[in-house]
Amino acid sequence: MYTPVLEVNLGKIRYNAQKIKKICEKSNIEVCAVTKGFCADLNIVEAIIDSGIDFLGDSRIQNIIKVKKKFPHVKYMMIRIPKISEAEEVINYTDISLQSQLEVIEAYSQKAMSMGKVHNIILMIDVGDLREGVMPEDAEEMVGKILAMKGVNLLGVGMNVGCYGSIIPTVENATILIDVRNRLEKTFNIKLPVVSGGATCSLKLLRENKMPKGINNLRIGEAILVGEDSTNGIMLEDLYQDAFILKAEVIELREKPSVPIGERGYDAFGNQPEYPDKGIRKRAILAVGRQDVRIEALTPICPDMEILGASSDHLIVDVTESKEKVEPGSIIAFRCGYSAMLSLTTSPYVEKAFIS
Repeated sequence: MYTPVLEVNLGKIRYNAQKIKKICEKSNIEVCAVTKGFCADLNIVEAIIDSGIDFLGDSRIQNIIKVKKKFPHVKYMMIRIPKISEAEEVINYTDISLQSQLEVIEAYSQKAMSMGKVHNIILMIDVGDLREGVMPEDAEEMVGKILAMKGVNLLGVGMNVGCYGSIIPTVENATILIDVRNRLEKTFNIKLPVVSGGATCSLKLLRENKMPKGINNLRIGEAILVGEDSTNGIMLEDLYQDAFILKAEVIELREKPSVPIGERGYDAFGNQPEYPDKGIRKRAILAVGRQDVRIEALTPICPDMEILGASSDHLIVDVTESKEKVEPGSIIAFRCGYSAMLSLTTSPYVEKAFIS
């Protein structure tokens, strides 16, 4: 077996997607399944489509073009504020884009008109996370300018929380979004049918029956793929957390002190890690490193193992207490959190294997 290898269980992803779809449908919420976390691999995309979800979202136009060529019937949302330079591709291959910058919207208006098309947009409202979005008090002024443009159709409003400022979704910030929508509809005598209330972290409100009425779209990636909500720090019950498993090979096994010896500077990534003194420990070095994976989002399948650290190409694991036999050539497996999955699917040095 070639290693490192990322094993992807398509059946578990399909199951998670079906569960999320069912939960959201009970509250009349449409799921936009986010494909950016796995580079929109077509095997995984097909598993999600098989679950009954045909509305997808991605932040990379290259991924969207790839999927639309294979599955032209799916609806796609560009979930990162698009670049002016990619306007033609976004208008051609996406059904909706999230927008927040007036100059970008103006460029898309002009490009769409030149192509003889009308492009649907959702205006992002910043409810406190301070990533993209117009501030709520400035929304009316901006919408007045958008409505004067041809070539773009304002379909609704959206919010993002958790990804930058680590602000969790609450009844209060979701209500801000709904209030902005209501105010815009009244001021301009328009209908804004889509209210996109966040991502996986918003599921907590839904599962606790606290989601304000009016939110009718969620952009879900992490829950479908790894059954986790990292913003709220919870594993989502009834979902699989082990659809992505990394397997890496042991290339050295030795007993060594637990604290490096000598005068210390910085590691290869500019950090000064702390090393608690645990005495002599049995340490396995694996042929995978930070160039391939965000190690902080890996969890050894064997609970008696502990990740000590990593360099670009080496992952060091304490196997002193392991009940499994470990020797050079052994394979050690890890459950992948979202950011580990993201980096592993991007790395060309990691083999991908799919399980139906």
